[in-house]
Amino acid sequence: MAFREITEKSFRQPERFRAQHYPALAHGSGMSDEWPVIYYPEDARYIYDGELARGMVMCVESYVGEVGGGEGVKLEEMVLVGERGPIPLSRFPFEKTLLS
Repeated sequence: MAFREITEKSFRQPERFRAQHYPALAHGSGMSDEWPVIYYPEDARYIYDGELARGMVMCVESYVGEVGGGEGVKLEEMVLVGERGPIPLSRFPFEKTLLS
């Protein structure tokens, strides 16, 4: 799938959270937002051409928090791009008490 198509089909956070969204919807594995970086729709000016390919490892992440609000949450999941879709690389579950 093309990077632009991923951006177009991505989840759109409610307006009240957008001011503090994480810079990348997904990025390559590494110490920072490594290539490729797939941006949110509101950051369309940064989007460049490219496609996901089988064998790539991507970090899909999100931050949700309101300006002036209390605590926010940042989650990240590493996935391998497989022939039939993403394959999660982490086997550790999210903390159930924090999901409610």
